[in-house]
Amino acid sequence: MKKLALHAAILAGCASLATTAVADETLNVVSWGGAYTASQTKAYHEPWTEKTGVKIVNIDKSSNALSGLRAQVESDNVTWDLVDILPSDAIVACDEGLAEPLDHDVLLAAAPDGTVATKDFLAGSLTECFVPSIVYSNIIAYNTELFNGKKPSKIDDVFDLKNFPGKRALQKKPINNLEWALVADGVPSEEVYEVLSTEEGVKRAFKKLDTIKDSVIWWEEGAQPPQLLADKEVAFASAYNGRIFNAAVNEKQPFDIIWDGQVFELDGWVVPKGKLDKVKDYLRFATDSQRLADQAKYISYGPARNSSAGMVSTHADTGIDMKPHMPTYAPNFVTAIPKDDEFWADNGDELAQRFNAWLAQ
Repeated sequence: MKKLALHAAILAGCASLATTAVADETLNVVSWGGAYTASQTKAYHEPWTEKTGVKIVNIDKSSNALSGLRAQVESDNVTWDLVDILPSDAIVACDEGLAEPLDHDVLLAAAPDGTVATKDFLAGSLTECFVPSIVYSNIIAYNTELFNGKKPSKIDDVFDLKNFPGKRALQKKPINNLEWALVADGVPSEEVYEVLSTEEGVKRAFKKLDTIKDSVIWWEEGAQPPQLLADKEVAFASAYNGRIFNAAVNEKQPFDIIWDGQVFELDGWVVPKGKLDKVKDYLRFATDSQRLADQAKYISYGPARNSSAGMVSTHADTGIDMKPHMPTYAPNFVTAIPKDDEFWADNGDELAQRFNAWLAQ
């Protein structure tokens, strides 16, 4: 009996240690901050902690994710466990050996009806090291209180200082700005990258940007555009559509979105080198059909899985219909530009140098 009691005590002690170990475990997850990270926290960080006891530490470093991954891998001190990143940067991270290759159908959960992940995620969205979670858009928004008469509705209006005066806030990067400049200069949305692939097209885009350069405030962090609009420091601002949704719906700001020429893209995860074993269970959970549908209840980004779409209906807090606020909603999608990740992976560094040189002129 004494041996049995001792054995039971040892087992209980081991169980207690295991529970403590799980409770003390953390995952360092890099993301974008703001309303987006809040939607992730509600949709899958908190449910994962409740299920496993593993705590999620949010690190708002996605805007510099690629350089951060390089530095950590080169120093052999990788402290990030999972990184939310753009597909174009994911391609580069994969090519440079900074991120783990992924066997998607083994690693990721199937759809509720049994459809394997590679058939359920949006076509072409899964790449060697990348798992998408959402579809979002880079859009132009405006403060409705600054336009008493005719309201802006097209990308052309952003470049029309005469009829739509005021400062513009644009992200301090060539991405999106070059595309919009060409659209405003008459290039059909479906031909933007064909034109931008030529030297003449690049010069044409910069020439168009010249027409508003003196009226631009350049932003670098996603929280800046809604604040600049709210403070009426600018009349227009480029932004992530989810940030504007959050400001307009949850904070009651007088903002509206110009969906014309929206540049839509995916966003999702890469696993830093050496971290797959630690993070694979969480990644499987956070990208299953229900979790991606749950995220769309909190922010106006569409889920990257086909099986998730039918699970989303209304906003969790306000009860409003989410469909008209999604980038992929049919009326919003007529002139949408799919961001060409291969183009930006191949040309991003060169165009960034040219953009910075143009800014300095």
